[in-house]
Amino acid sequence: MGSVSMQATVQAVTERIIQRSRATREDYLKKIRSARAEKPHRASLSCGNLAHGFAGCTAAPDKQTLKLMNQANIGIVTAYNDMLSAHQPYEAYPQLIRQAAREMGCVAQVAGGVPAMCDGVTQGQDGMELSLFSRDTIAMSTAVALSHNMFDTLCLLGICDKIVPGLLMGALSFGHLPAILIPAGPMPSGLPNKEKQRVRQLYAEGKVGKDELLESESASYHSPGTCTFYGTANSNQLLVEVMGLHLPGAAFFHPGTPIRNALTREATWQAIRLSAPQGGSLGLGEMVDEKSIVNALVALICTGGSTNHTMHWVAIARSAGILINWDDFSDLSSAVPSLTRIYPNGQADVNAFHEAGGTPFLIRTLLEHGLLHEDVQTVVGQGLEAYTRMPSRQAEDLVWEPVAASSGNPEVLRSAADPFAADGGLKVLTGNLGRSVIKVSAVAREHWVVEAPARVFDSQHELAAAFDAGELTSDMVAVVRFQGPQANGMPELHKLTPYLGVLQDRGLKVALVTDGRMSGASGKVPAAIHVYPEAAEQGALSRVRDGDIIRLDAVRGTLDVLMKEAEWAAREAAPADLNGNNWGMGRDLFVRLRAGAGHAESGASFLLGPDPAG
Repeated sequence: MGSVSMQATVQAVTERIIQRSRATREDYLKKIRSARAEKPHRASLSCGNLAHGFAGCTAAPDKQTLKLMNQANIGIVTAYNDMLSAHQPYEAYPQLIRQAAREMGCVAQVAGGVPAMCDGVTQGQDGMELSLFSRDTIAMSTAVALSHNMFDTLCLLGICDKIVPGLLMGALSFGHLPAILIPAGPMPSGLPNKEKQRVRQLYAEGKVGKDELLESESASYHSPGTCTFYGTANSNQLLVEVMGLHLPGAAFFHPGTPIRNALTREATWQAIRLSAPQGGSLGLGEMVDEKSIVNALVALICTGGSTNHTMHWVAIARSAGILINWDDFSDLSSAVPSLTRIYPNGQADVNAFHEAGGTPFLIRTLLEHGLLHEDVQTVVGQGLEAYTRMPSRQAEDLVWEPVAASSGNPEVLRSAADPFAADGGLKVLTGNLGRSVIKVSAVAREHWVVEAPARVFDSQHELAAAFDAGELTSDMVAVVRFQGPQANGMPELHKLTPYLGVLQDRGLKVALVTDGRMSGASGKVPAAIHVYPEAAEQGALSRVRDGDIIRLDAVRGTLDVLMKEAEWAAREAAPADLNGNNWGMGRDLFVRLRAGAGHAESGASFLLGPDPAG
């Protein structure tokens, strides 16, 4: 591809992340080098330990192989369950991986399973209050799985919202070991997203019934595979591939197809090639460095990906000793163009994106314009250029060929020379209401500034009830508070989208301000989300009252209540009644975890706590 100068802002953000992270990154690398020097390996186990470690092996050669110390043992960490359509295909993966490993004279064992909840099932339900901290639970579960000290390399099986971040956080605590993530792919396209959204809004208005709504939803979410809109799950897949932690081009082939199975076998073989018994010298913690993290942020921004990753990738980076913040996201967004139109930022789905050239085309055009670091370590070797190739099957073999030089559908995917917009549309808002993020890539320009009276709700259910009662008839900024990490676990508030969308379609000025999340599907209504300090910590949102004039200005990057400073400072905080969030659906088990959580910009993690850089 030739030498290309890095875009100035991308280079500057990378350099300041390196400087900011110097001490924490060096400390992290020192720890994983020490772990490698101690040769964490089954050879260090006693005979009793080792006998337990392979007692469950049923294939005749596996026990003998594990008695020898010169062949790799793959640790499989799986998020398989039947509740996530994206993860259901993983049921068959362990056997496929075991067989592929035996073909190289090695062994694969399921090291452990991790919990994986479906946010689509729990949206608007009490169970959603477990969602965010399921990520940290997954990280801990991954560490428990790997604590057996039996493994030379890792295959991580996960796709959806909190699962990939949790798997990475956990695996990075064993960063001396190489790891490869193996996707399962999206379901085929179903009901168009625009039609699904239309039916949801009609239901919110009472114009269609539950039977018609269920029929619409079932036609959209209809089979095994990832949901096809570009939410957090598919953002995960794209970012992981741009970081070089998948096989090139692997993210978006359908489950159960011959090429998907071939990619899984090849990923197994590649995991073995990366292992120390095969001469590998790099672990996951060395591959995930400052440049690969910046590459992930660029990919997120240029595709209008999930706002959840303004928390998740902060937590992943911190797990590798790398400190990033929202200013990094915002500054990159000002310099990185918008290159896709995938729902909710357009009408196409991820299948159309893949058919247009997908991740390989995206990486190619970003590299050509100096927007990605090419000189990174990946699971297939040095350099990102390998990821500009798309896999295909020829006879029984997998081959990778350069992706087409032009997009197969410029209404879905474009070159950086001809973007949909000059910037990425992810912005930081600051003001006397706190600090927050907003994604405006799907918001029409005329809605970027909203100044209107506040209507305050202490839950999403209160807003829904007010809508159903016909009370929301004028311009408003809906303040939905006590939804932060410490209050109730920071649930997604995606169920509010149809209500707010209806009000905006009626010609009202509408915006949302919340210390909660809006998920990867946040769309056309301007939403200042992840506000902190959160209301439960007596943050500014706890002082807002109905009728206060709030100005959300995504042009200038401000979020303020328009009030004299002295009057605002004297305003008392509303009391937080959080007892209802502390019981039922297992929420009582998470109370202490929520109390120890950091704020959104530090990753909202009870494992990591506050950002060490402040």
